[in-house]
Amino acid sequence: MPQKKQQTIWSNAIDHLKMSDPKLSMLIDKVGPCQLRPSEDYLKTLVQAIISQQISSKSAKTIFDRIATVIPDPWTPVSIGRLDSSFLQSCGVSQQKRNYLLSLLDMVGSGELDLSQIHQLNDDDIIKILMEVKGIGRWTAEMFLIFSLNRPDILPVADLGIKEGLKQHFELAEHPKPSDCERLTHPWKPYRSIASWYLWRMFD
Repeated sequence: MPQKKQQTIWSNAIDHLKMSDPKLSMLIDKVGPCQLRPSEDYLKTLVQAIISQQISSKSAKTIFDRIATVIPDPWTPVSIGRLDSSFLQSCGVSQQKRNYLLSLLDMVGSGELDLSQIHQLNDDDIIKILMEVKGIGRWTAEMFLIFSLNRPDILPVADLGIKEGLKQHFELAEHPKPSDCERLTHPWKPYRSIASWYLWRMFD
């Protein structure tokens, strides 16, 4: 996506979010411009998302950086052949996630999962396709949509950071249920991905 066009989209999103939620407007002003940028290295993004499952962002970054040192950009079915189980283990990847990653790499390498055209599909179809990969659930697919494709209206209701952010933002006694998340954030549509990015920044 051209930089100018992307900036225009985010400007529209920021304007909408500020008008729809004064409290969110204050957070946006505090954090500054949205830094979401698309990543065309889809395989790299998926590997990073799997590693990030249910661990702190700091731990995930440490592990991923160890892996990325041996893989030149962009990641390809050939270059990812270096990611065997022994190497992943030495980087700190758990047995379960090693199985997930190797399953993903096998599907991409064999052509069973074609990532080259996935950006042309709608959100629901992308989630459905990615969830066919062992170890990729809805949360991981949603992270791909937000951070790789920059789809503007994704609300990852299962994400702990989002649930905590919504709890604090709306001054709730407990984490909201998925249906409550949808209801509370309805005014933010169609830019809930951008709003989610700002909620995550609450904890930086």
